[in-house]
Amino acid sequence: MADIPSHHLIYGTLIDFVTGDEIVDTDDERIRQGLARFLVENKNYDRGDLEVRRRIETLFAKQYVVSTIDIVIREGDRRFLVIRYGPGSLVTRERPAIAAARVLEESYQIPLAVVTNGKDAELIDTRSGKVIDQGLDSIPAKEDAAALVRQLRFLPIENEKRKDAELRILNAYDVEVCCAGDTCPLPGAREG
Repeated sequence: MADIPSHHLIYGTLIDFVTGDEIVDTDDERIRQGLARFLVENKNYDRGDLEVRRRIETLFAKQYVVSTIDIVIREGDRRFLVIRYGPGSLVTRERPAIAAARVLEESYQIPLAVVTNGKDAELIDTRSGKVIDQGLDSIPAKEDAAALVRQLRFLPIENEKRKDAELRILNAYDVEVCCAGDTCPLPGAREG
């Protein structure tokens, strides 16, 4: 087993389906790997269309938080969809996924987000914040992506005040609280 202190059960390491990198093997990571495999094998994306473990770092009120965007899907030179995984209820995952999609790119807001627990999913229009479809099958397939990207609007974030508000939302939602009741002391751990 990996020698990393953690609040997750660690089985050792595994090879990332998309990148080929060796990463920490946890129950959550196995679900993320299954999602990546689903996108390639069922939705026909190339591994090169997927970016995994994108990070957004925030610091507010002395609270440093790293928000991880599990998968970003790209069509051509446009990142058009973010996927965030989390166990349990999807509703509680919607707002931070929208915030991540709005600030991940410097020049435009990513127009679609998916929140999933690995069994169910919601497709969200990040401009309106509304759920527009449900289920893992709601994730657009590769063959539909080019036409979809031509229809989507890739708007810049309105202003720095709005960007700051979205970053604050990520910071508040994604803070890791360990079972000891304090923030997670694992900034260097390579787990999802």
